[in-house]
Amino acid sequence: MSDQKPQTRAVRIQAEVTQHREHSVPIFATSSFVFDDSEEMRAAFAGDIDRNIYSRFTNPNVAELSEKIAHLEGAEAGHSTATGMAAVFSTFGALLSSGDHILACRSLFGSTHTILTKILPRWGISHTYIDALNPDAWPEAVQDNTKLIFVETPTNPAVDLVDLERLSALAKESGAILAVDNCFATPVLQRPIDYGAHLSIHSATKFIDGQGRVMGGVVVGDADLVKEIFDFCRATGPALSPFNAWVLSKSVETLALRMEKHSENALVIAKWLERQSGLSAVRYPFLPSHPQYEVAKRQMSGGGAVLAFTLDGGLAQGKRFLDAIEMCSMTANLGDTRTIVSHPSSTTHAKLSEEESQAVRITPGLVRISVGLEDPSDIIADVEQALERSRD
Repeated sequence: MSDQKPQTRAVRIQAEVTQHREHSVPIFATSSFVFDDSEEMRAAFAGDIDRNIYSRFTNPNVAELSEKIAHLEGAEAGHSTATGMAAVFSTFGALLSSGDHILACRSLFGSTHTILTKILPRWGISHTYIDALNPDAWPEAVQDNTKLIFVETPTNPAVDLVDLERLSALAKESGAILAVDNCFATPVLQRPIDYGAHLSIHSATKFIDGQGRVMGGVVVGDADLVKEIFDFCRATGPALSPFNAWVLSKSVETLALRMEKHSENALVIAKWLERQSGLSAVRYPFLPSHPQYEVAKRQMSGGGAVLAFTLDGGLAQGKRFLDAIEMCSMTANLGDTRTIVSHPSSTTHAKLSEEESQAVRITPGLVRISVGLEDPSDIIADVEQALERSRD
């Protein structure tokens, strides 16, 4: 089966079949697993045999999900966690020590920013932010104690890109670990490990689930690094529930089909937005007008679902635009079958200072859309009427 394509493996990988010979994997809703004798139990705890012990450590459903994402990414190993942020924090907690330094792109998910700026400094771990659009600045920011380079690409919410080839070369030269938050692109559209990243991290809550049902996180990459993350999680407990893992594993089977349609819809809508008056700076990776279009075409097989644009009317118009939306959803999630519209300046990024917002290109009129699987003409119709009403 080793010669099968990644998507085929993502569909066919399953937990070991039980005596009931089921075709669809059952949910292993159990906190622990029994042993035949004391020697088997001893060997399992010692790590001499590969054996489920306790679902905080391993579970067949969780292992199945991890293996599927690892195959899609072309990674050696993987481990799944309760949420995407659990995967991010466990990566930091497992691999960093007091005195270490993180080099990160400035545009990061808000909770990741909080960990870097408020939590890790308590433990003597420092960081430096670099603009994703200024790749020439990265080498100069590397320090002797830089242990980890951490980036999102595409970024949230401004949809900037990071050149993974350049960054992996820098990581190799400096001896740092390169970890990529691959949430927006998913393993279907972008495989950071192919470009030299050591780890690829996902909030499975988003596109991997794809239907707004459950939470989960996955980190895949070099086996030795994943083992350190697994050991950290085993001790600290950010365990993914078997039910959520079962849902997510089933979702992986349709991920490629969904991401193809998400990308197709988003490109249609992005092109339409570029032709509208009263807005500017339409950002979508596969638009030729995107400042990193060539990078996107090189390292991504599709543009994904997320786009952003700026309303000329600023903060006030942004609020009016959201109030005028009728079909599309307003929610804290993204990556759903249903299109989701958000206005970062008045919601998710409202606590940023003006200087911080400008640094990550979150202008007062910025709108982010996670394009769903509806007919694109219906999405456009809703956005169009909201634009018209928001101008009043």
